[in-house]
Amino acid sequence: MAQSTQRLATVTRTTAETDIQLTLAIDGRGAAQIDTGIPFFDHMLTLFAKHGLFDLTVKAKGDVAVDYHHTVEDVGLVLGEAFKQALGAKTGIRRYGFFYLPMDESLARVVVDLSGRACLVYDASAPTMYVRDFNLVLVKEFCRAFSNALACNLHVKLEYGEEPHHVAEAIFKALARALDAATQIDPRCADQLPSTKGKL
Repeated sequence: MAQSTQRLATVTRTTAETDIQLTLAIDGRGAAQIDTGIPFFDHMLTLFAKHGLFDLTVKAKGDVAVDYHHTVEDVGLVLGEAFKQALGAKTGIRRYGFFYLPMDESLARVVVDLSGRACLVYDASAPTMYVRDFNLVLVKEFCRAFSNALACNLHVKLEYGEEPHHVAEAIFKALARALDAATQIDPRCADQLPSTKGKL
């Protein structure tokens, strides 16, 4: 069933630590224009857009000379808020999504419920936690911020993996695929909410 309205959002957030402008189209083709000042994070967000078929533009300036933490966390917050705004009342969505994604020796599992309740369960660590100067702990902080802003249940588990780039890539791609599944419209109930409560 064709969407009657485009699911789009533009969100800006400015603090003493970061200045972020982000535009999201849920029903896109995977186009991305990403500039966060953190090359590895740009790479992960580009993969996220491509594999979720989300059109995503991110322009972020942060205090990266201090640490990458503020920029990564705040982009997670803004991206979660953009999904929340673009989904609106969530009428007709499938709500749940999951994906197992291999990246060479690594395998990640991501499960999402667009429930209106924020909850992150995260279990992912690698023998080496750095890609150059990017600490993979920041992937957890991104996921926490994203889950809080979108108000979704988000479960992330690295089943196994060694190379830190592969670990992060598997998680971001699996998150994209799970969100793609959860945000799709089910034509059998396109005018209904997927909840017995009447609200998500």
